[in-house]
Amino acid sequence: MGLTIEYITGQTALSEEEIEGLKIPSISTRGELDEFEQLNIEKAIEWTIRLKVKPEELFSEKFITNLHKKMYNDVWKWAGNYRKSEKNIGVKYYLITTELKQLLDDALYWYNNKTYSNEEIAIRFKHRIVCIHCFPNGNGRHSRLMADLIITKLFNENYFSWGSSNLIKANENREKYIKALKVADNSNYVPLIEFARL
Repeated sequence: MGLTIEYITGQTALSEEEIEGLKIPSISTRGELDEFEQLNIEKAIEWTIRLKVKPEELFSEKFITNLHKKMYNDVWKWAGNYRKSEKNIGVKYYLITTELKQLLDDALYWYNNKTYSNEEIAIRFKHRIVCIHCFPNGNGRHSRLMADLIITKLFNENYFSWGSSNLIKANENREKYIKALKVADNSNYVPLIEFARL
């Protein structure tokens, strides 16, 4: 039968090759996929609760890929591996490592030099990494978890609420989130910070 995915605004389509990386052949709908991914993500979040991490570890390529793998490895064979195809968002796939290295260096500089407020460092990082779009799927959820880890593990502040809503479903909060991301594309992070703290 195979997996059939209906995409909503802002979601990135998977290629046929990427869909073939599904580890659970019985999944056939977007709803089923969302459920299995959520279970995997919850396991990853449990892992992060006990996590103690230094800034130079958190802002490393190894951590970025390892976190994605922990979030999606039960569902996708390519979890933790960079995409090898072009998407409707993100840098050219062959620029991912270069752009990510620049972001990680920038983020460590922001942290060490207190360049921005704690929240803005976390949200700038979230926005930049989702714009790079490192992985075939799960970039938004991965970027939000990274922002949560930055704010909780490095700054000892509360998790972001992200509008207290499931942002993978089409709803009013998702629309606000997408609008805030588009404003952040023009270097105005205030709406995205406000949304993250709703």
